[in-house]
Amino acid sequence: MPASPRLPLVKRIPPGLWAALAWFAAAVAPIVEYVVLPSRHEYSLSYPSNGLGSFQARALLVLAAALALAGSALLRRSTMAAYVLVVAATVVSTLAWRQDGIPPIQFLATDFALCYVAATRPRRGSLPAAAGTLGVLAGYLIMRGDVGSAPEAYLALTVVIAWLIGNSVSQARAHTRQLHDQAAAQAVTAERLRIAREMHDTVAHSIGIIALQAGAAVRVAETQPARAREAMRTVEKTGRDTLSGLQHLLGALRETDPAPLRPAAGLADVERLASTTTVSSHVHVQVRWKGTRRPLPTDIDLAAFRIIQESVTNTVRHSGTDSCQVSIDYRAGEIAIEIRDHGNGTGAGDGTGYGLAGMRERVALLHGDLTAGPHPAAGFLVTARLPIPAEAG
Repeated sequence: MPASPRLPLVKRIPPGLWAALAWFAAAVAPIVEYVVLPSRHEYSLSYPSNGLGSFQARALLVLAAALALAGSALLRRSTMAAYVLVVAATVVSTLAWRQDGIPPIQFLATDFALCYVAATRPRRGSLPAAAGTLGVLAGYLIMRGDVGSAPEAYLALTVVIAWLIGNSVSQARAHTRQLHDQAAAQAVTAERLRIAREMHDTVAHSIGIIALQAGAAVRVAETQPARAREAMRTVEKTGRDTLSGLQHLLGALRETDPAPLRPAAGLADVERLASTTTVSSHVHVQVRWKGTRRPLPTDIDLAAFRIIQESVTNTVRHSGTDSCQVSIDYRAGEIAIEIRDHGNGTGAGDGTGYGLAGMRERVALLHGDLTAGPHPAAGFLVTARLPIPAEAG
């Protein structure tokens, strides 16, 4: 089994690790500004004369780092709680450095975490998170009182952008899931229709023959016992064949049948179908072949056979005739099928059954054409045209 392609490095890194890297990378900036270059500022971690002594400042930095690590580690498992921890880490970091506002670079981890929240949580969770972050920025702005060159306005814009990006990702994922669910539902429906067609085609023909033979046996049971016994033998054989076909079909559906499945039916079985129908129902089925016979794709071969089988079954059950003609024409790029009887023009019954609908579905799936209806002269006519792909022809 070939190995699955590896994801890009960006996607292999957990989101919590990205948030941690952003937070600790941003944490280097105040260290350089206040510790490496302390002469430019009145305050550094080693300068004890400010409101926060050196010990308290370092304790707050340790707390901020612990909060950032905890939030990054929990970002995937407990998204909302992790986001609160990341925001708290950023706020505590500004307290440690006695900053009266949050520098934009130190807000990167918060923006990233908010983007992840919006991408993975519903709006009723992500919107309050964004609103809370904007509230924190508003609190800094109110405490400082100077709005002349406030960075909070830019930070608020990054909050909105982060939420919009995350929400867009969330909507894209929801749309993808919806498309996947629709495709799965369509696949299930198509499979149910396929199984229904196969069940109908497997059973309908045989049950029709069984019903005719059983009725004939009842009528001649007392006057012609030998003929009645022959009819019942046909019923027994047809019933056993039908039961075997159903067992193979159900075994294939369950994927637990140890016996090899029968090969799919095809036009090679038409002659056998004609002879069996002629013997069992006394409706003479004549088959005419036109063109050069050649192998067909399995789905086209099966569909052609099922159309003929269903049409012959309808002739036996509904037409009231004793003859039926089947024409199979191999043409360039397509195969044409015609089934005609000379009965009462009701070769498809009253039109409320599933046989004709199943034929139309098969032909439509193969992009072919099918017509069925009374013939102008007499009887009932079914014609089908199935295109053959160029690579198969």
